[in-house]
Amino acid sequence: MTTPAPRATALIPARFASTRFPGKPLANDTGKPLIQHVVERLASCATLDRVVVATDDARIHDAVRAFGGESVMTGEHENGTARLAEAAATLGLADDALVVNVQGDEPEIPPQTVDALVRGLAADPGADMATLAAVFGPGEDTTDPNVVKLVLTRHHRALYFSRSPIPHDRDGDGHPTVYKHPGLYAYRKPFLDRYAGLEPTPLERAEKLEQLRVLEHGFQIAVIHADAPHPGIDTPAQYAAFVARWREATER
Repeated sequence: MTTPAPRATALIPARFASTRFPGKPLANDTGKPLIQHVVERLASCATLDRVVVATDDARIHDAVRAFGGESVMTGEHENGTARLAEAAATLGLADDALVVNVQGDEPEIPPQTVDALVRGLAADPGADMATLAAVFGPGEDTTDPNVVKLVLTRHHRALYFSRSPIPHDRDGDGHPTVYKHPGLYAYRKPFLDRYAGLEPTPLERAEKLEQLRVLEHGFQIAVIHADAPHPGIDTPAQYAAFVARWREATER
């Protein structure tokens, strides 16, 4: 008997305020708001049954509904995971549901990467959630604090995440693989509910990385290896570069 393919719901946390790029989800130099590009990209995923934007801003909510997407309003939250927990509860997702957290500023995320993450979590019943690891490419700066690094156990579970270069090769003869962390997560619905009640933790506060709350409370994060990173958009300059790539692709 063939095992049915795992299915998941993608939730996209989106907020209007951004220090480096205010109003980012609604930037529309392509003729479409950025959030629409993300929603449409996810339509190509084989493992997704549903794609929903979760936002606390009526302008984003209305824009998503205007292009025919699905959106749910939430309250204000300290991070995207807490926002998703409220959205999942509002949507009435089943307890056996898998939920994927896709950032609203990643219009070029490879659908196959999302599918690999969903399948990886479904295949690891002992994990509460899953995320990605990618090898640094040639010329990429492993010391950049804006690029999160992670180290793994031998069983492909997350051991630690940091903005600092990890692991540290003290004598220079260990040659460990240095992994970067693309910010994509998948959760089992019961754990997503539980996360909302977990207290913030010291390492989370120090590194400003919400996934450390999961590890500090003793939960398990499965790590799926990704062949390629998916660049997000944090600044107007990065958005302009995306628009240029999009126009070149559509003019071919």
